[in-house]
Amino acid sequence: MNSGKLIVFSAPSGSGKTTLVRHLLAQDLPLGFSISATSRKPRGKEKDGIDYYFMNALEFQKKIEEKAFIEYEEVYQNTFYGTLTSELERLWAEGKQVLFDIDVVGGINIKKKYPKETLAIFVKPPSIKELENRLRKRGTDSEDTIKERLAKAKTEMEYATQFDHCLINQDLETAKKEVVQVVSDFLNS
Repeated sequence: MNSGKLIVFSAPSGSGKTTLVRHLLAQDLPLGFSISATSRKPRGKEKDGIDYYFMNALEFQKKIEEKAFIEYEEVYQNTFYGTLTSELERLWAEGKQVLFDIDVVGGINIKKKYPKETLAIFVKPPSIKELENRLRKRGTDSEDTIKERLAKAKTEMEYATQFDHCLINQDLETAKKEVVQVVSDFLNS
């Protein structure tokens, strides 16, 4: 497989990870976004090949058998998420380095598989209380979902030490500057 660099972003929901990834993609950097595959159905206005590569559970399992993924996970029963090897090949063929917005376990798995090629960044909220405030301000989740996300966040934060760089998103503008600098340094190394 052709190779390039991989930049992995993982974080608890509400930490600002997706905002930072979008900021990076808007910079003049040779980055391409890795579109994940999933066996869940599209939500809202999500489009196949743009937001995710949507497939049913049987199709996903067939791809697993074909060893088509560099990493995958069954998040809920018959609900899979993963990164297709073809996605890396597509972006590298375009001359881009691969940028991931991915869950913690997937991020660690990519780092283990490609240790020298990967910069793994963990985005942390300043505190669990601040994370709760951010999730509530979104206004998109039920009380049960917020509690579930907070419980998961506590578990995910235990993995932060396994990442190359831990960015505490206290102030978004400061975090944006820091992330551009860290990624630029990695791309130029």
